[in-house]
Amino acid sequence: MEAKVLNGKELSAKIKGELKIEVDELKKSSINPGLAVIIVGNDPASRVYVNSKKKACAEIGIESFEYALDENTSEQELIDLIHKLNKDDKVSGILVQLPLPKHIDEEKVIYAIDPSKDVDAFHPVNVGKLMIGNPDFLPCTPAGVMELIKESGIEISGKECVVVGRSNIVGKPMSMLLLAKNGTVTVCHSKTQNIDEVCKRADILVVAVGRPEFIKGSSIKPGAVVIDVGINRLEDKKLVGDVEYESASRVASAITPVPGGVGPMTIAMLMKNTVNAAKLQAKIKG
Repeated sequence: MEAKVLNGKELSAKIKGELKIEVDELKKSSINPGLAVIIVGNDPASRVYVNSKKKACAEIGIESFEYALDENTSEQELIDLIHKLNKDDKVSGILVQLPLPKHIDEEKVIYAIDPSKDVDAFHPVNVGKLMIGNPDFLPCTPAGVMELIKESGIEISGKECVVVGRSNIVGKPMSMLLLAKNGTVTVCHSKTQNIDEVCKRADILVVAVGRPEFIKGSSIKPGAVVIDVGINRLEDKKLVGDVEYESASRVASAITPVPGGVGPMTIAMLMKNTVNAAKLQAKIKG
């Protein structure tokens, strides 16, 4: 039986529609969410991501402020801009598009963002809050994954959950969110032995390693929910995930496509975080 396709495009459109209604209501109370996006240099993929974030802001009614900086911008100039935006009441959320040019320390830049405006949830304060189960913001991609799992109707509690990848952006926070819903979580990485056997135990398998079609259908438990976070462009320009979709979709009960799965959900969750940041800041001021 062919797996149910978890359509992130449809679900993100639904979430953005709900957020638009909420933003319209907030504006009646003079709460105007605003997102500042900083891009340094001319990376084509980064430009695509920034444009899609601006488009989502426009759809929902969030004001967007773009700061496109030259690739030779110094680390200090970037940090000075962030400090300025931290103090700007029109800006609810600040997002610095990664990766940054090699001469800029990403960690220093992330630390410079006011945690109450850190809508990516990368600041150590927000990472710590997630760790103890009291987050202000959820990291966008893992939060999008959780919404897709919820939409699939599968219960996480008591299930075997395997996360392939241990990055700070996806793998680690993903494991925390699954754990918070009482999943039994295993995190795999490049040093994991017998990775296929570990994956085959998973009722819920989340793959985020950045390696094209790394997980095959033979590594998937029949009936598992498979979430593919990866997006890779092959030499023939075709976009594929970290899971081999064709073989996996014949084994899984539900699976995300690439593109159109997790990607749109990441942007929807960024919008949600920006709205939540605006509400949080209004509450602090009030």
